[in-house]
Amino acid sequence: MPPASEWLKPPRSLLLALFLVTLVAVSALVWFGWRLLRQEQAVEAQRAQERLEQTADRIAATTREALAETGERLGAWAISAPADIKPDRGLLVIVNGNGLSAIPAHRLLYDPSLPSETEVSSNAFAEAEVIEFQENDSTRAIDAYRRLVDSKDPSIRAGALMRIARVFRKAGRNQEARAYYIQLAAIADAKVAGVPAALVAQHALGELSRSKPEAAALKADLTQARYRLTRGQFEFYWSEASRLASDSTPPPAESIALSEVITQGWDQLTREPGVRGQRTVWLASQPFFLIWRGAPNHRAILATRPEYTLRQVLALEGVSTAAVDTEGRIVAGRRTGNSRAAIRTPAETQLPWTLYINAAQGFEETGILARQRFLLLVTAVTVLFVIAGAGFIARAVRRELEVSRMQSDFVSAVSHEFRSPLTSIRQLSEILVSGRVPNDTRRQLYYETLVKETTRLQRLIEGLLNFGRAEAGVRQYHFEKLDAAPLIERVAAEFELQVSGAGRHIELTGTKDVCTVDADPEALTVALRNLVDNALKYSPGCPVVWVEWARQNQHVAISVRDKGPGIPASERRSIFRKFVRGSAAAAANVRGSGVGLAMVRHIVAAHGGAIRVASEPGMGSTFTILLPAGTE
Repeated sequence: MPPASEWLKPPRSLLLALFLVTLVAVSALVWFGWRLLRQEQAVEAQRAQERLEQTADRIAATTREALAETGERLGAWAISAPADIKPDRGLLVIVNGNGLSAIPAHRLLYDPSLPSETEVSSNAFAEAEVIEFQENDSTRAIDAYRRLVDSKDPSIRAGALMRIARVFRKAGRNQEARAYYIQLAAIADAKVAGVPAALVAQHALGELSRSKPEAAALKADLTQARYRLTRGQFEFYWSEASRLASDSTPPPAESIALSEVITQGWDQLTREPGVRGQRTVWLASQPFFLIWRGAPNHRAILATRPEYTLRQVLALEGVSTAAVDTEGRIVAGRRTGNSRAAIRTPAETQLPWTLYINAAQGFEETGILARQRFLLLVTAVTVLFVIAGAGFIARAVRRELEVSRMQSDFVSAVSHEFRSPLTSIRQLSEILVSGRVPNDTRRQLYYETLVKETTRLQRLIEGLLNFGRAEAGVRQYHFEKLDAAPLIERVAAEFELQVSGAGRHIELTGTKDVCTVDADPEALTVALRNLVDNALKYSPGCPVVWVEWARQNQHVAISVRDKGPGIPASERRSIFRKFVRGSAAAAANVRGSGVGLAMVRHIVAAHGGAIRVASEPGMGSTFTILLPAGTE
């Protein structure tokens, strides 16, 4: 008979066919899933491009509306500018016949509309300057200048005060000079050589006092555009204020940039005949946007950064927007490396820039990630299901082969068990029938043997029938209170008659206390008989089998111990299954049907107990029945 391991191996051709079928099914599923995923990606890419084009149209329309709204406001302001205009970003310049006004004023640090001026009525000071510089007579010069202080022309009066203070400074009489500079600072709307008189006086007072707070105040006035200056005048007095304050901090960068943008474009802004216009001005590497409305002599001009104009569209989530001028320079926003983009040219949008709208990471993945995950999940589950199905089939085939092997072993074992007593009964019956018995003693021996073999055959048949009923769940148990010790002793006595002639015996060890259990006597006897019978069969070389009983907490423990070959750890659970016989039985060629321990498990479970096994290969085995202890 082939080893059990050979029985458990399915045929190679079957395993190969199962593997190939599984491989083809899994490959087909993966291929179809991949194709479906690619198709879904292509469809989603097309949808994403359509959404991007729609978004680009909205961005262009929004930008166009924002510029139109700004232009409408500028047109109204060019005609009549309200006093409460407060642009949140950039610089608003209102041009009228009298010059320009900046809102807010501190963002235009110097005025591009101011001409380079010489001192007004300089001839009025000619006589006094001859006395001051050629004759070097400071007293007469001061008197000459004082006669001009009472002039009704504020420019002459400011020039006279400045010259008197200058003479006193040259004479080292700083206190007198300071007094005249203070009078000069009080003259409003007057200029000295094209420079506001108050600024000249403030600068001179700072030089006289060498006071850093006064110099810092001068820088603050320049920062707030208190005086209308040309760019050269602003730069000179800023450097002077920085020198006096020992502070090299530059002017506000944003205000300088806006002032420079207005200055660079001033000629075009004043000569442009059209009532509307817009352009991008680059200052170094920084772009600025100019938009104006109105006639040249009544015009409103807004200078701002392009990103302020495009702030609504630049803040949109899911897309990245960039505005590019005709030379390809980015004036606002940013361009990403994403290949998916929508482009709107100035010819399409009537905007001053080309708009590039790129899809951000989340924009293209809208909706597809969930579908991809679902598709991958379905494919993975299906593949796992196919693999699990193949494994289940392989396991079922293996189990069927195992069942077939166990059934074959069972039939073989039962046939052997039946053949031995039947052969003995037939031979003895033929001898008795033929009258070949030599004497009465031998005849009596034959009769006793016939009874013993018949009893053995009856027990074997009853055991199989009881096992069948237990497996079907139809066996009836009749429980009663009984002392386990007498039942154990009775089973041991039955085996003593069989083994005593071979020099073997069963050693009993038990507690003196009564071990009461609620049990079916017949069923418990069958279970104990099977354990003792196994112990005797599997330890033929040991003359003793030990049976012990005792109370353990709320249980009665009945143990059967032998010194047989032991049970490997891998078999200690499977030996309680039907038709299963351990490797020790095959190695020692021990007879048996493979249902004894399965019957014990059924009986003990029906009594609410448990069966335990402790064994080591080569050291023997101990089977313990644990039954709930009954009340006395």
